[in-house]
Amino acid sequence: MNLNREHLVVICGPRLSPIVAQVLEGDDNLRFRKDSAWHLVDLHTETEYRSPLDVDGTAGDVGYLARLPRLDGKGTFLYIAGIHAIGANGVVHYLENHLSELYREVRAKRFSTLISCRYDPETLEVLESSRVTPIYRHEG
Repeated sequence: MNLNREHLVVICGPRLSPIVAQVLEGDDNLRFRKDSAWHLVDLHTETEYRSPLDVDGTAGDVGYLARLPRLDGKGTFLYIAGIHAIGANGVVHYLENHLSELYREVRAKRFSTLISCRYDPETLEVLESSRVTPIYRHEG
């Protein structure tokens, strides 16, 4: 995967891409971790965000949204990943409904945040999504 391209959006979990996993290590705020199941952690509060799907089978998930640095240092790319694939859909749902608000807050700067979503288990349609962590602004 070539991360050094203009206008790039990557939707892929760190488990599937070692290059993406390496870039995610540079986020001092949020992190994917794995014990009995994949989950996300807010490093400031040590709060763990686990997928409701893994906890009790509820139709919900958590996703990671960030603008991260390209490996060549000449720009950024938008990164979306869920604990499960449906979590990425939840992030896209959030962007569909909150893009202008997010842009007002971060403009073209680097950031990361976590998004929780709930979906219909029959149709897999995302019904709602919301931010569950602050928008962490990255230096640089």
